[in-house]
Amino acid sequence: MKSLLLLLSLTLAFGSLRCGAEGESLTDRTLRQLVDQQKALLAEEARKSPDFDAANFQTQLQQVCQGYELLLKDNPKYAAGYAAYGYLLGKIGQRKASIAILLKANQLDPDMPLVKNQIGNFLAEEGRPLEALPYYLSAIKLEPQEPLYHYQLGTLLYVARDDFLKSGEWTAAGLNHTMHKAFREAAELAPDRLEFTYRYAESFYDLDTPDWDGALKAWNTLEARAPSELERQTMRLHVINILLKQGKVDHARVLLDSVTEPGLQAQKQKLVADLPAKTEK
Repeated sequence: MKSLLLLLSLTLAFGSLRCGAEGESLTDRTLRQLVDQQKALLAEEARKSPDFDAANFQTQLQQVCQGYELLLKDNPKYAAGYAAYGYLLGKIGQRKASIAILLKANQLDPDMPLVKNQIGNFLAEEGRPLEALPYYLSAIKLEPQEPLYHYQLGTLLYVARDDFLKSGEWTAAGLNHTMHKAFREAAELAPDRLEFTYRYAESFYDLDTPDWDGALKAWNTLEARAPSELERQTMRLHVINILLKQGKVDHARVLLDSVTEPGLQAQKQKLVADLPAKTEK
């Protein structure tokens, strides 16, 4: 069962469910088929192709939901089934039904990281960040190699910063450190995910005592991996900003000359204005 739950978590979040037929129960096979169907349907909707048939999509989606209802009626203690169904309902906007089913899944099996994460998401979106935090931490504890969970922890701490500080349980320095660490974990676990690596690089700015050498390395890495000239020069502006903070004006001036994209000139001029006030160390 645990291997099925791991595969289920991966397919619902990012990948594809690949259970072998050998040793697979009828219940597990039914769940796998439902998950495959919902994954295909959600992917089709996300593509938004011109020939997308909304009516047919709704019909097929209803059939999948009915399949889950029947599966859970026959297997009322099947935690994996509740987890998958709750995830689907959340994706199609039925948030209250989704959280009720996810809480049921969590009650039946408290060791499913995907469920913990989804409950955390719901609480965060409801403006209850202090309640969301334990669920995110539990998801990380259960599946520490999943970068999304670290990223969402960092995002929660950043977005709800005032709530955590008002609770009296966090200091500003402790909050910033934990947030930065969460973004770093996400970036290290998924170095090819731009949203994770970019947010990690940004988080250096939030530290009370920033590690500017670390920040420089992060932004240089992003620039090297950027797929377009516009993106490369965008990352370069951050490199220049860090160099100015370090007092390395001459190096910054050379790089500023290489920022030529029209859409970046306003940001460039803001950095140019800082040049006279800096001296090379």
